[in-house]
Amino acid sequence: MKIRSKPLILLSFLISGIFGWSQQKTKDKPNVIVILTDDQGSVDMNAYGATDLYTPNMDRLASEGVRFTQFYAGAPVCSPSRAILLTGKTNLRAGLPNNVPIPERAEETGQYGLPTEQVTMAEMLKDNGYNTALIGKWHLGHRPQNLPNGQGFDYFFGHQRGCIDNYSHFFFWDGPNKHDLYRNEKEVYYPGDHFSALMVDEIKGFVDDQKENPFFIYWAFNAPHYPYQGTPKWLEHYKDLPTPRKEYASFLSNTDEQIGKILDYLDEKGLTDNTIVIFQSDHGHSREARAFYGGGNAGPYRGSKFSMFEGGIRVPAIIRYPKEIPANEVRGQLAMETDWFSTVADLANIDITGLKVDGKSLMPIIKSAETDSQHDAVYWQLGGYDDKTAQWVVRKGPWKLIGNVIEPLGEEKQKEMPRLFLVNLDDDIGEQNNLANSNPNMLKELLQLHKSWLASVKREIKN
Repeated sequence: MKIRSKPLILLSFLISGIFGWSQQKTKDKPNVIVILTDDQGSVDMNAYGATDLYTPNMDRLASEGVRFTQFYAGAPVCSPSRAILLTGKTNLRAGLPNNVPIPERAEETGQYGLPTEQVTMAEMLKDNGYNTALIGKWHLGHRPQNLPNGQGFDYFFGHQRGCIDNYSHFFFWDGPNKHDLYRNEKEVYYPGDHFSALMVDEIKGFVDDQKENPFFIYWAFNAPHYPYQGTPKWLEHYKDLPTPRKEYASFLSNTDEQIGKILDYLDEKGLTDNTIVIFQSDHGHSREARAFYGGGNAGPYRGSKFSMFEGGIRVPAIIRYPKEIPANEVRGQLAMETDWFSTVADLANIDITGLKVDGKSLMPIIKSAETDSQHDAVYWQLGGYDDKTAQWVVRKGPWKLIGNVIEPLGEEKQKEMPRLFLVNLDDDIGEQNNLANSNPNMLKELLQLHKSWLASVKREIKN
């Protein structure tokens, strides 16, 4: 149950009036399931070209819905990407410039998580008659008001921090090592049970409990994020692949298998036609030491997690909703993680005009492959509000400018990178040629777009 003080309850009623939200008859509204995988590579699905993986259930979503080929995560790291998904805003506007630290370090950094004044997708849907659940990874704050039950979710089962061991459910990334598995505010223990199987049981139970109201489930996988822990079945299946592809692939196929169980359950319950299913990776694959310096695949794209090159932010993304959305179609227009908030609101017939989100409903391009992208220019910034130190990007048409470039290279030493990197993606999808010196006019135009955007964000934050 959402933790609210009396002033916040009053504010909720005011918000409902301002945005036109009301407790209308909701039984005919679509159910919503948003599936977010973690550290999945740009092309790591058969539908995106992978030939060494087995992903029939992710591919089923693609064949039964619309698949995007130029879809961007809002950030190349976990917490900001999740904040963007849930608020429909860039991470700077949502108040989360970087990853949320563990709670033991929150006070020293002053970073406590997604600010509570931000309206989440769960709150938007809950205020319109939905029952809401988060199953899986949170990583958006640890104080009661910052945890899922304080941010619009009626029900939470999963881990609060950035990753867990899938069998012991301990967080080992940064000290102190801590058991991290909760049902709402209560710590629960299932030692030896694979976390992915536990999530499936929880989702089925939540679906079974729904009677009159539609439901929203945010299913945030801890996979294929390290530690790579595919089940023995999948480790055997991929035994002939080299490390670390073998470990990564086994974990990804296990994830695919669990997704299939829920898709089959929706069929069994007669819920498929009236359920929106959205699928996305939170950003590109990891090349960290705990990921064996790789395992995922960005295909033709340069970069990985933490990088603003395409391999860090261009991700697989699909939407399926048989009642409203065509099947087995592909869209190549530029689309953003911010857009899911507006798209869900559009399909659920909820007016969000007053929220001033950055995203746009994807329905115009879903309905027509000929419709232009809903975005003229798009922006990223990670690490803070100071663009002298933060990594940032502006893209307009095929032109993309990266500032303060970062490119993790796994076991290789980080190379010295230029402060500004300009590329035309139509000519150079692999981002090999820096055109900053040879195209001064385009450089100047994109720099001005970035500076104007950042100035507007800073004015908003200040006010």
